[in-house]
Amino acid sequence: MSRRTRILAFGDNVVDCYRDQNLMFPGGNCVNHAVFARRAGAETAYAGAVCDDDAGRLIRQALIEEGVDVSSLRMEPGQTAYCVIETQEGERVFIGANLGVSIIAPLRADLARLSDFDAVHTGRSSHVDAWLPRFAAATKVSYDLATVHDSERIAQVAPHCFLLAFSAGGTRHEEALALALAARAAGAHWSLVTRGIDGAVLAGEAGVFEAPAQPVDAIDTLGAGDTYIANVLVGLLGKRDSETILKDAAEAAARTCLIRGAFGHAATMSVDLSNMMSLEEIYRTTRPAKVPEDA
Repeated sequence: MSRRTRILAFGDNVVDCYRDQNLMFPGGNCVNHAVFARRAGAETAYAGAVCDDDAGRLIRQALIEEGVDVSSLRMEPGQTAYCVIETQEGERVFIGANLGVSIIAPLRADLARLSDFDAVHTGRSSHVDAWLPRFAAATKVSYDLATVHDSERIAQVAPHCFLLAFSAGGTRHEEALALALAARAAGAHWSLVTRGIDGAVLAGEAGVFEAPAQPVDAIDTLGAGDTYIANVLVGLLGKRDSETILKDAAEAAARTCLIRGAFGHAATMSVDLSNMMSLEEIYRTTRPAKVPEDA
């Protein structure tokens, strides 16, 4: 019997605070990826940092219940990261956030684990770009650039990536295709562009593959993109055919849209929001994780 694919997710986490519902849910790109890849059949681990507060304990317990290895989850003094969400006229709106202790550099122990995994997943929200050469030297890298589509950033990240993913809901088909091909040309082995209700584009050495979204009466779309990326990565590592990978990813993303929060595990909101920052302020002031000494 062949062993299961193994993936380590390194970096960001939050509790998603639905202020108008007084609920919080565990989330963040890397936490979500660890959970959704696990649900897709992989063995997964999460390396990140939370605090010993209600939010941090919720994240840790949810990961454990989902079967994710949390032996590299750090407990730091301070506040666990959070993001505030409200529903306005039926649409999800991000109000503000605070990254708390979530931006961290890998420890030697984290780096030592990488070769035990088939891939490591991280992304723009984790602010560890300076560490990508170290990651890529040890294992395959999956990276989520989300809504960042500029060519300079792609050129910096793509050469280190087995899979480079983007979110491009609302873009024209020609733009999504060009984005996928640009990532490939910049060095990514595979590139994925998710387009929300318009489906997804996957580009690799064997060509370009496309699939429609799975229709669903969505309750909450939070985490759907992360679901898609995780399922595609698991499928690619398992050397499955691209059409099947995209079909299964679309079905998994549709299931995510049928629950509240990224992957459930709701709790009564228990977060101090007095230090909430606008997303623009966070992007302007956040500093990357400490770079390697030999960078």
